[in-house]
Amino acid sequence: MTTAFRRSAPRGPAGDDGAPSPLAESIARLDLPPWLEARHGDASIGTDWSRCSSLLDDPTAFTRWRDVLGGWLIENYGAAPERTTAGYVMSWYLSVPGYLGALLFHTARRVPSLRPEHTAFRMAAGRPHLDGIALTGRDFACLPDDPDSDHPAATVVGDEQALATLLRARFAGHAARFVAAYAPGTRLGRRMLWAAATDVLDTTLWLSGQMCGDEDGGVADAALVFGTEAEPFTALSTMYRVPGPDGGDRWTRRRESCCFHYALPGSPQACTTCPRVGTEERARRVRETGG
Repeated sequence: MTTAFRRSAPRGPAGDDGAPSPLAESIARLDLPPWLEARHGDASIGTDWSRCSSLLDDPTAFTRWRDVLGGWLIENYGAAPERTTAGYVMSWYLSVPGYLGALLFHTARRVPSLRPEHTAFRMAAGRPHLDGIALTGRDFACLPDDPDSDHPAATVVGDEQALATLLRARFAGHAARFVAAYAPGTRLGRRMLWAAATDVLDTTLWLSGQMCGDEDGGVADAALVFGTEAEPFTALSTMYRVPGPDGGDRWTRRRESCCFHYALPGSPQACTTCPRVGTEERARRVRETGG
């Protein structure tokens, strides 16, 4: 894993062989917030990017990541509790396949390969959190009416439910490999790690809708992807509405896992979606702050 936090030059939407890539074009059309960049193809990532497969093959890379994060936390908060560094890295890592799958599902109704060897990420300059995500594989699943359904890289599935089920399975497959690699080096436990995977999939689907100006659509995507059977996740989607002061409802959720941000010195309270926060307190915060 690299600890050199520098940015790579942006690339165009072509595949590695120079041919147009439907996935690259889908990624290029994403309207992402300033803090996050998405790329496609091996040629688009440089030495400052980390492949997910490299970390899972060498779990000591997670230890190095946590050490870098710990130094940053000590500099900014005065302490770096072990559970906090473990919780942050757990959630950040899982967000790589989470965002890649959720964004493409919401915006293009496409599901790429989310295998660790087909996903990568970059960390921001000055703070060891994600600011770039990348897909290196070209294959994707899509619906029959997809404009590129006849592309050699495309696999057509019957309907939206089948596509949602595939996204769930592909994310779960990546999460299972993460849990196996990460659990031995932390005290969080396998249930906590699967709870984090549940939170990431639910939240990235929700936030993908928010980013695209269609929050209700993102929430509907989460319900579709989780379906009616929790396994191997720890719950179904936990999204629910809170009546707002202006008469309109606002979406929120209850997390299954904890990032342990509250354990940092000076942290005033647990996050709004934290399982330590009660339903009434969560509703109060959502009404007052909007989230």
